[in-house]
Amino acid sequence: MTFTDEQRALRAAVRAVLEREPGTAWAVLCEQVGVAGLPVPERYGGFGAGLPEIAVVAEELGRTLTPCPFLGSTVLASYALVASGDDAACARLLPGLAEGRTTAALAWVGEAGRWDPGTVACTARDGLLDGTAHYVVDGEAADLLLVAAGTGSTVGLFEVDPDLDGVRRTRSPGMDQTRALAVVELARARGTRLGGGDFRAALGRARDAACVALAAEQAGAAARALEITVEYTKQRRQFGRPIGGFQALKHRMADLYVFSETARSAAYAAAEAAEADRPRLAAVAKAYCSEAFSAVAAEMIQLHGGIAITWEHDAHRYLKRAHGTAQLLGQPHEHLARIPALVGAAAG
Repeated sequence: MTFTDEQRALRAAVRAVLEREPGTAWAVLCEQVGVAGLPVPERYGGFGAGLPEIAVVAEELGRTLTPCPFLGSTVLASYALVASGDDAACARLLPGLAEGRTTAALAWVGEAGRWDPGTVACTARDGLLDGTAHYVVDGEAADLLLVAAGTGSTVGLFEVDPDLDGVRRTRSPGMDQTRALAVVELARARGTRLGGGDFRAALGRARDAACVALAAEQAGAAARALEITVEYTKQRRQFGRPIGGFQALKHRMADLYVFSETARSAAYAAAEAAEADRPRLAAVAKAYCSEAFSAVAAEMIQLHGGIAITWEHDAHRYLKRAHGTAQLLGQPHEHLARIPALVGAAAG
């Protein structure tokens, strides 16, 4: 992988903030680095950056398991809003999102967790929305809700004020406490349709962009989990020597290194391919990085022994993040099932 000077500078800036300001990282990242404005076009106050830059930030956030609205607001919601093609709405809403002054969340899927553009949890009729969306990333605290809703023969994107009557948001308890998910219930809630036409294709593109960001996050978390594990095996001693010196453990950690580096390569290959509109690599990256991170996190628990299951150690946090991210935006087998059709469409 070859990174530009700007991408290396972006990585360094994000890592420095995360090391220096762990408690207030998101506010500082928005104010000093401008991460919330990366995917927002320049005409709306953003930087108009591509998915490779999104992946750089996501990888660094994954390393530290930083809880912040980057995936839900900066990626999913911002991409969906831009894809709406509604210039007036973008001019009104995107500047706040780009500065990090406001956050948005995309309400889409039902309880079954199918991130399929043709399957939405809510319906819209005469500007009133009904339904219950699950797994809404950063949905409980968002200042704005974007709701994908069926309108009969099409799917539309609607702007909904979360403070209006008929809107109820509930935090979803999850294994990974660093990922904020919510259930959004709409009961004849007033919504404004953004753009026109069928939003299903644009919804799929927003999902694929989020898959790339999530894959990079998984790669970053896997790399950091391996670093922590290697360091521990240099310190933990058995039979008068560090356990990392035993050949069997060397082989296991070598396998984890391959998982980690291949995941990183898959994530950035998908980011580059997305610029050329090749969604199949987003599906590949999401599937592979989910499996790789899960494998590294599981071995992290095993190689740390009993200390890994204590609340004070970070190992359990990486395992929980691995489990949660493997399910979010679609499970690995669901993305693998998409690939034949995507390859066929590209060949045609």
